[in-house]
Formats: sequence, structure tokens, C-alpha cells
Amino acid sequence: MRFKVAAFIAAGAALALVGCGSGDTPTAAGTTTTTGSTPAAGGSKPKIAVIPKGATHEYWKAIHAGANDAAKDLGAEIVWSAPEKEDDRSGQVDIVENMINQKVAGICLAPLDDKALSKPVNEATTAGIPVVVMDSGLNDVKPASYVATDNEKGGEMAGEYMGKLLDGKGKVVMIRYEEGSASTHLREEGFLTAIKKFPGITVISDNQYAGATTESATKTGENVLSGLKKPDGSLSFDGLYTPNESSTFGLLRVLQDNKWAGKIKFVGFDSSEKLVDGLKAGEINGLILQNPYKMGYDSVKLMLDAIAKKTVPEKEDTGASLVTKENMDQPDTAKLLKPPSA
Repeated sequence: MRFKVAAFIAAGAALALVGCGSGDTPTAAGTTTTTGSTPAAGGSKPKIAVIPKGATHEYWKAIHAGANDAAKDLGAEIVWSAPEKEDDRSGQVDIVENMINQKVAGICLAPLDDKALSKPVNEATTAGIPVVVMDSGLNDVKPASYVATDNEKGGEMAGEYMGKLLDGKGKVVMIRYEEGSASTHLREEGFLTAIKKFPGITVISDNQYAGATTESATKTGENVLSGLKKPDGSLSFDGLYTPNESSTFGLLRVLQDNKWAGKIKFVGFDSSEKLVDGLKAGEINGLILQNPYKMGYDSVKLMLDAIAKKTVPEKEDTGASLVTKENMDQPDTAKLLKPPSA
């Protein structure tokens, strides 16, 4: 399941252009426009809306960097527009509808909710605007292409590694992310499927949600873990799993604040500077990493192919890797731990 990192396509000079440097124009709050320097076929530059679930997590910043570089390499204009929070479903719906009204050439969307975003995406398709869905799936929608991690497989990787860490026995807690998020739901179910392979492991809590922010994850973590203490103050379970960046960081904070860090096995998802520090310190035992840069780049690339009426794959798996303290310094892994950022 090792992930090829060949997709870090525009390293070096192209990365120096990422962010609000050459070609990037700040617009409204949460929105930037990036114009490619290479003309597309026929001399035009199609305007493509790229709409993530949010903008604060390092994961989305890496997707933004990939989308920017694709625009510069392939000759497109990118309008990056994010909802203020990762639970702002109505805000994301409004953004999609606004882009339809602007008659953009295409939309690359990471939907916050697998149901709420189906209607505006179908409206875009009816209006002749192709949609590439990235990161997280949608119900009742057939996009031009779906570019994402195999999230269920990533969750299974986490569960299998947890089973190995616990030698097949013990008690485990899983904190979910947010209801309606298809990508994290698959990571959660994949984890539970893999844990069932270890009859000596019991999942004692799997129905609590971290919410959309690190702060809400910290609050949930405090509430759940404080009820699972032994009389001596130590935790009464052996392993903890979280399915995304904010839930992993929120629970890491809880473990650190209560001096529990490093005393149970902890497997999380995604990467940030604080999570890398936790991995180095042995406070996190493993992180399942995606390749958000590739996801952003390839979503724009496939969108340009769809606009040009070329055949595009129905689905592209951008890969997942298990990163541990033992392999985190390997060159390919290090790139995943710190991808380019917009």
C-alpha cells in the first residue's frame, strides 16, 4: 500500500510561486484567484472554481498549492473559495451557486456533506459546468471525475496497525469527525472493519464526534477521556484512533495536557507541524497520510481534460501511506509529512 510520491510534480521554481506571490490575486475573504502563465489550447484560460471544505488545515493549504501549480503549468485561472468553517454547509452551497452564476468553466469541489451538496452540484452539471469531486464523495451525483484517497483502505491501514501495536489485545477508543463527511466516515468504518480481525481487541467507544475544529475536538476529547480514567488517574483503555487533522490534533492536546501522551497507542490521520512533533516525541505512534498536493493538482488537470471533452477516469486514487517514527525521515515520507503549502 506504499504510496508513490512521484506526484509532487512542480517542485523547485514552481513551488516558489505558490501562495500569494506571482499570479495570485487576493479577492474576497477566503477567496483568491490564480492565473496560469502558460496559455491553454487556443490561447484561452478557462476559469475553474476550486472549493475546499475549509482553508485553515494544512491539508487544504496543500490542495491549494497543487491547484495553483496546475493552473500555472497548464494555463488556467483558479478561483479558490472556501467556507469560513468546515461545518458551514450552507456557506459552501452558496459558494457553488455563486460560481454557477459566474458561469465558471468548471468546479473542483470537496463537499462538506454527502447530501447537502448534491443538489447544487447537479445544478452545475445541468448548466453545462463539469464538476470534479475531490477528497470526499457525494450521493446521487455522477461527477466528471472523483479524485480522492481510498479512505476506507486508509482506515483499514490504521486499524491493522493499531492491532499490531496492541499485539491483538486491549481496549480501543475511536473519536469520529463530523456527521455527513463521507471521507472520514469511510476512514472510521475501515478502521472498525480492520479491528474486527483482532478478537482480543474491544472497541469501547466509537459514537462521539470531534466536530469541525481543533477546539471542538479538544472539548469532545476531554469529555470522553475524563470518563475513562482509572482511580489513579491513568486511562482505562489502550489505543486511540482519530480520522483527520483537527481531531488528531485536538486529542493530542488532551493527552498532552493530562500527561497521558505516550502512555497509550495513538494512531491518527493527516499531518501538520504539531502532529509531526508528536510523532517524533512518541506521543503519536502512526499517521495515515494522504497526498493533498497531488489531489489538488490532478483535480485541476482532469477538469481541464473534461472541459476539452477528453476522456477522464471515473475515479482516481491519490494514495495513502502509514508513517511512523521509524520511517518518517525517509525522503518520500518526509515529502508527505510536509507537502507544499499555499
